[in-house]
Amino acid sequence: MSRIETLEAPSVKTKSKTKIKMLEELERQTIVHCKHYLNAGDGIRIWRSTFLIEYPSGKKRKLLHAENITMHPTWTIMDQSGNYRFTLYFEGLSKDCIKFDLVEEIPQPGGFVVNEIPRNKQDVYRVTIA
Repeated sequence: MSRIETLEAPSVKTKSKTKIKMLEELERQTIVHCKHYLNAGDGIRIWRSTFLIEYPSGKKRKLLHAENITMHPTWTIMDQSGNYRFTLYFEGLSKDCIKFDLVEEIPQPGGFVVNEIPRNKQDVYRVTIA
C-alpha cells in the first residue's frame, strides 16, 4: 500500500523571495536558432558583445553560449555555399518584454542585426540573418 504525504512549505522571508526571483531569472534562457547564407570560402564567427535588446525597456540580455559557430577572433570558413545554421543562448527575457532585437555590437562593419523579433511563450526563436 502506498502512502502520500503532504508537505508544508516553510515560511519564506521577503529577502529570500527576492533571492529566489533573481535565481529564477538567471535560470531562464532565450534560445535563438540562426540561419545565414554564406558562399564557399566565406568566414563566420560571433562576438561576445552580442545581445538581445528588449522592448520597451532597452535592457540588454547577455550571450551565454553559442553552438556551431566560433567565437571572435576565430573564424569558421565555409567549404561550400549554402545556409549555415547555429544556435545562440542568452539570458532570459524580462516578463514585460514584448519584442527584442538581436544585435552583435562590434567595432567594424558586418555585425549581425535582426530587429523587432516578436516575443513568444517558449522563448525559442528562428531567425534568418541577412
